Amino acid sequence: MNIIVFDDYEQVSRAAAEIFAKVLARKPNAVLGLATGSTPLGMYRELIRRHKKEQLSFARMTTFNLDEYIGLTPDHPQSYRRFMQENLFSQIDIPPENTHVPFGNIPNEQFDSYDTFCDYYESEIAKTGGIDVQILGIGSDGHIAFNEPGTPLDSRTHVVALTEQTIRDNARFFESIHDVPRQAITMGVGTILEARKIVLLATGKNKAEAIRGAIEEQMTDQNTASALQNHPDTTMILDHAAASLLRQKK
Repeated sequence: MNIIVFDDYEQVSRAAAEIFAKVLARKPNAVLGLATGSTPLGMYRELIRRHKKEQLSFARMTTFNLDEYIGLTPDHPQSYRRFMQENLFSQIDIPPENTHVPFGNIPNEQFDSYDTFCDYYESEIAKTGGIDVQILGIGSDGHIAFNEPGTPLDSRTHVVALTEQTIRDNARFFESIHDVPRQAITMGVGTILEARKIVLLATGKNKAEAIRGAIEEQMTDQNTASALQNHPDTTMILDHAAASLLRQKK
């Protein structure tokens, strides 16, 4: 793993945006894997700035998001489709048909079951030739996407029951903890590992133990981010707080 440590969140965000911008400059029709939550927001703001001020174009890009809550429609205030629309897609020149976010409201007019959708999502990624660069955050228990502890490290896109810790961690985005969905649909660890390049962002002391486990402990399904140890091109961009428990830092 390539581990880079910066002073603060803004520096982490700019460094991640620079990696994405370089990929798009080299390959304008790149396939990008995207994440939600508070961690990538600064990166998205910087990409929007580059689009508006530096003519960075996303017109030929294709995106696949990691996950979505089950039970939320795309227009729900806390759906990840709406998050992406408000925080990135509506402010750049990407065609809507090039954006893919898992469906949380199945059955619907397109899919009769989540199993059918999961197979479809995998096939759509494969049709594009695979993800060029995947952005990841990390949960306080070491999960990537919604691959909770105990998820097989060769898993594909699937439905998962969220742990109580994840529900507590995400309750800040909802009016109350009781409003947090108990299930999600997520790319599997095996799906994520097929991305040609992976960039994981982490900031804050509350991520330090998960980061230490992912980098310095034995690979285990109890910390699904530890599977990145087997990936040939992973960069972790951290602030000093998130890196504070590492024995060796760059």
